[in-house]
Amino acid sequence: MLILFAAPALWADYATILPEALAEAGLSAQIVTAAADPALVDYIIYAPSAPLQDFTPFTRCKAVLSLWAGVERIVGNATLTQPLTRMVDPSLAEGMVEWVVGHALRHHLGMDRHILNPTQIWDPTCPPLARQRPVAMLGMGALGLACARALQALNFPVTGWSRAPKSIAGLTCLSGPDGLAQALSTAAIVVTLLPRTPQTENLLNAQTLSYLPKGAFILNPGRGPLIDDDALLAALASGQVAHATLDVFRTEPLPQDHPFWAHPQITVTPHIAADTRPHSAARVLVENIRRAEGGEPLLHLVDRVLGY
Repeated sequence: MLILFAAPALWADYATILPEALAEAGLSAQIVTAAADPALVDYIIYAPSAPLQDFTPFTRCKAVLSLWAGVERIVGNATLTQPLTRMVDPSLAEGMVEWVVGHALRHHLGMDRHILNPTQIWDPTCPPLARQRPVAMLGMGALGLACARALQALNFPVTGWSRAPKSIAGLTCLSGPDGLAQALSTAAIVVTLLPRTPQTENLLNAQTLSYLPKGAFILNPGRGPLIDDDALLAALASGQVAHATLDVFRTEPLPQDHPFWAHPQITVTPHIAADTRPHSAARVLVENIRRAEGGEPLLHLVDRVLGY
């Protein structure tokens, strides 16, 4: 079995871990970072930022296994006819939950008032309880659901929203344009964890932001283009949105002259909400290789029509 690790910049992180995971699964394979003969490659481990863009020569390849949860950079590649899987890793969910819960609590408790208090103002105003602070979770995939459950465990009332209807025990789920308006209309905190597709781009725009109660908080660890930048700046200026904590952007790294950097009501974090951890990701990759070799269905197969 020949595996092409087509993300050479990341190979050092996997050079020991990936062979160990293969051996644990009883799989024997040669791993290369460049293929002399693409027609001999059985599997491609891939990052959408990698140089490889033409998959045509890989005629024997059984699957392309992405190291990223997001596949919008590659899903539209017409040369990629092999099955494509995305990374769904427990460590991704753990990291995302920690980021979302941490920043939600920061805004809920008004921690900045006390941490950033150079004039030493004594303000004993108490925040409401979590059960009085509704949250709208936009995106009910694996990451959105994990974050919703964690916030529910802290007594936040969570309403989930997705493009298509979903039924999840113990969670109010809405869908479609009317459902979005309903979810946003009571949301003191909005979390965006949707994939980037033509249907989700600028989902939060001037109109949808106007549905929010005045003074809402926005957390975006999903995709930068989910939010219309100009509409967000206008909503912050009017007080419609009190603060936005953003981890993802249309251009990354965020350009130094971008207005988000200096804005007093925006927190920029450098795309760190959830990252692929090699130790656990290697086992996810190997499990799919084992499945393909055994004729079993692949996990986390990407739907090319939906784009995720």
